[in-house]
Amino acid sequence: MAMSKPQQGDPAGFLDLVGPDLSACVFARLQDPADLARAATVSRPWRRFVEGNGFLKKVCVRKFPELAVLTAAVEVRRSPDPAPAPGPIGGGGGAEANEHRIYSHLYGALVAASPPVDCILHCVGASSTDNFPDETIDNTLEPQDRVNNRFSYWSSAGQDDPDVPETLTYRLVSDICVVDEIRIQPFKAFFQIGHPIYSSKMVRFRMGHCKLPRPSESFITDDDDNQAVIADENYIWTYTSPEFLMLQENKLQTFKLPHPALCIGGVVKIELLGRVQKQATDDRYYICVCHAQVVGRSLSPVFMVDINDSAGYSILKHLPEAKNLSVEEVMQDSASDSQEWKDALASYRETGHLATALMNVLHEGAAHPAQDAQGDAPHFPHGAALLQEIQAMQGDANLMQQLQVDAQLLYLLQDGVLQLQDDVLQDEDGLQAMDEDDDADGGGVSDNDPFA
Repeated sequence: MAMSKPQQGDPAGFLDLVGPDLSACVFARLQDPADLARAATVSRPWRRFVEGNGFLKKVCVRKFPELAVLTAAVEVRRSPDPAPAPGPIGGGGGAEANEHRIYSHLYGALVAASPPVDCILHCVGASSTDNFPDETIDNTLEPQDRVNNRFSYWSSAGQDDPDVPETLTYRLVSDICVVDEIRIQPFKAFFQIGHPIYSSKMVRFRMGHCKLPRPSESFITDDDDNQAVIADENYIWTYTSPEFLMLQENKLQTFKLPHPALCIGGVVKIELLGRVQKQATDDRYYICVCHAQVVGRSLSPVFMVDINDSAGYSILKHLPEAKNLSVEEVMQDSASDSQEWKDALASYRETGHLATALMNVLHEGAAHPAQDAQGDAPHFPHGAALLQEIQAMQGDANLMQQLQVDAQLLYLLQDGVLQLQDDVLQDEDGLQAMDEDDDADGGGVSDNDPFA
């Protein structure tokens, strides 16, 4: 029986006429996910062809090569109603359709024009510290170079060889973040003759995940344990930036990546390459940093990753219903939630991301304060529940202390005790006068300061 020829204008017939191999070459030339989405709506055969060949994932990997470590894409629904679960790439038609939909949402999130913020959650460790813990890496989280009339900075150990590098390792607010740029401010020793600046020659950045169990990656409490945690063999790096020139200037220097990078695993290492400044008292080279920022945005909790393989291969989890969750819903499970949903949110809470939820509440409250019946004070209905959850958390003591400080700030905002005054925040003359007062009293240099 002779086969019927495709009718003129029949889009489905194009695939039969051209053949699957040549059709795949044509579709692979579509660089915009919007074009692939439109092609998938032409007809059912075209949709099956686009989904079955994973074209949308290939476009995402082309834009963000770090996505190549993902071996599966899973959609996690809040409702426990049975549904065909998406599986590894190359599974049945249902899995291919789900993967296509997940990567469509992921690409939208990756290119969204959301305002970037500092994504550092806490410090993991430094390759060396001169006076531990007074000059620890934790000081680099402070936005000023003076705290309570004391200089605040991290200092490396001194070296005779100017080519000895140093590293600073940080944990980000989630396991999947888009990073646009990294900012570093070298430390200027105002208390030394000539006010030397202890910058590095070059800087490079790595992103990836830690192979150690999460509890072993604690806050910096002991210099030796710190060295064990940050050993390079404990990490898998999925992104390495080019080297950037660092200026020997006392300002927050911005190192913009060639293209936004996807940090899968939530760990960023700053590599400080080469030394330029000797200390006069011991004739040794040092590198000192007073502030660091990793600027970007988190994709969690809508997107999460499950890294279950020492080789670094990961499973992408999409929680579309997590986009509009309240803080209370993030903190507490419902009996009607599916087990997969509960497990995903439990992982989100256990990794310290409650701090992100708290800061989002503070940020949204500051930007959009709710008006109460008595006045204009910001009001946060979830403040009490949030503080109770923080107080119930088990974990690192330093994290608990910081979270409780933030929660106290939340209460002050909620009760109207503390209000955000734009005219005060923007009073540059007042800030300048405070700086001049600090300069007049000498800044209060610590006795154990290596530069004193």
